[in-house]
Amino acid sequence: MAIEFWHNPRCSKSRQALALLQDAGAAVTVVEYLKTPPTQKRLKEVIALLGVEPREAMRTKDKLYRDLELDEVSHQALIKEMAENPILIERPIAISGEKAVIGRPPETVLALL
Repeated sequence: MAIEFWHNPRCSKSRQALALLQDAGAAVTVVEYLKTPPTQKRLKEVIALLGVEPREAMRTKDKLYRDLELDEVSHQALIKEMAENPILIERPIAISGEKAVIGRPPETVLALL
């Protein structure tokens, strides 16, 4: 089964995690999520697989997060903002079957092998 890998090629951690998977011989389907953002439905699915709250799958230190004043909004509002502003999604995310991980540190993705 291929690992779905939400990738931002400008992010060094994302590049490192992708290289680890490829070097291990994993079949990887790369999704440049900034170009092809996930739907709200897909975000909910992946957040459930991650086993985290929506905020934990976000880049809370990002200027846009602060500008949108997202500290006190509902989970649904956070998911909506991630779908509309995918730069807010923590990266990279790797998904395989019923498991998903945030690749921070990059070696975390190896748990899917």
